[in-house]
Amino acid sequence: MKNSGRCPKCGSIDIVRVPDNPCRYTSGNNIYTTSITLIGKIPVIRYVCCRCGYVENWVEKAGELDTIKKSFG
Repeated sequence: MKNSGRCPKCGSIDIVRVPDNPCRYTSGNNIYTTSITLIGKIPVIRYVCCRCGYVENWVEKAGELDTIKKSFG
């Protein structure tokens, strides 16, 4: 959905991007890469189909993908 702008389940183009809210400690589906919570927080951005409810999760920054690989890979 992020790349195509279309829901892969129902074909709708009624897609909403739900960003992380950096001011909130528990906002979104975050990935924590350190025991110091706010330092190692990587936001996971959600794309939601407003027709069928299908959701995709994305880490949008390439550098953050490298950090995840180093921490968990």
